[in-house]
Amino acid sequence: MDERRTDAGCATGAPGTGADGHVQGGRPSLIGEDAEGLARRLAELGVAARERGMRARQLFRWIYARGARSFEIMSDLPKDLRDALAERFELSRPQVLACAQSRDGTRKWLLGYEDGARVELVYIPEPGRGTLCLSSQVGCPLGCRFCRTATMGLWRNLRAGEILGQILFAKDALDDWPADRPGRQVTNLVLMGMGEPLLNYEAVRQALRVALARDGLGLSRRRITVSTAGVVPRIAELGRDLGVRLAVSLHAADDATRDRLVPINRKWNIAALLEACRNYPAGRRITFEYVLLHGVNDRPEDARRLVRLLADLPAKVNLIPFNPWPGSEYRPSSAERVRRFRRLLEAGGLEAPVREPRGRDILAACGQLASAPPRTRAA
Repeated sequence: MDERRTDAGCATGAPGTGADGHVQGGRPSLIGEDAEGLARRLAELGVAARERGMRARQLFRWIYARGARSFEIMSDLPKDLRDALAERFELSRPQVLACAQSRDGTRKWLLGYEDGARVELVYIPEPGRGTLCLSSQVGCPLGCRFCRTATMGLWRNLRAGEILGQILFAKDALDDWPADRPGRQVTNLVLMGMGEPLLNYEAVRQALRVALARDGLGLSRRRITVSTAGVVPRIAELGRDLGVRLAVSLHAADDATRDRLVPINRKWNIAALLEACRNYPAGRRITFEYVLLHGVNDRPEDARRLVRLLADLPAKVNLIPFNPWPGSEYRPSSAERVRRFRRLLEAGGLEAPVREPRGRDILAACGQLASAPPRTRAA
């Protein structure tokens, strides 16, 4: 983690590791279990079948709606059950290795797991909302040329509990409990951090189902966005299973350029990707993310081609000025080239806001996340 500024107000909460059945200190954590999973855990403790469902729901609410960090405070559970849970299980969070706070208020935490895996988590406060940018993998296998995470390669997938653990940790650090409190700090989730969410789909689905549960974190589908670089077969499944917002990392309007920038395009090209977007079952407008790279994809002909590509889709284009990072081969587009590109998209009928970089001074902006030295990348 490259910390250019640290801040004592960058709260970290108490350290701890383990998630989704992952054993720490001989005890598995319950973070990551849904109500059915919790009922199975209670069965292991000998809880009678007639009361198992009720106790599982109570436990679920304590963990995800109230942010409980110990079983002792779960006052509506019998004391003998609380003792048995504490003896057998944990409610652990990731370990906090470092924290940085940007001049613009953005916070970045480096979180660690007992196997040495590390991820970065970003919180972006704005008036009336707070967005948590979650990681789904340790590193990323896709090799997108402008993304710093790609230099890591893929270390491993995160478990559902490790994804949820990021949310619980951030809410601890922000003093954001209970989950339904007025004026809560975490209002939106975006899976736009480290990794490709749709290549870790089962864990992402499990984590987001808990986040969506009314008696859990209680977030609405319109406040959760999953971003993909184009894992086409999973797009329809995401819409059917979760119905959350879809964002597509497009970054080019022709296959030759996209093959170079986003290598997964060689497997599923732009035509296949856009066909999946047209059939996205959730029926929501799709956001296309477009990082502007000087002299690469920011020419007038690129803008006009993009207008033609998206003409029959309910689409918005997020224009993202490239955020530099150490060793990158690219340069940001000039302000004039960004303005010209935006004008051409709007003239073609596309909404095209320019995303203001947040956390750039602490390497927390789009495309800047990394938590380990680069691996040698294949040509």
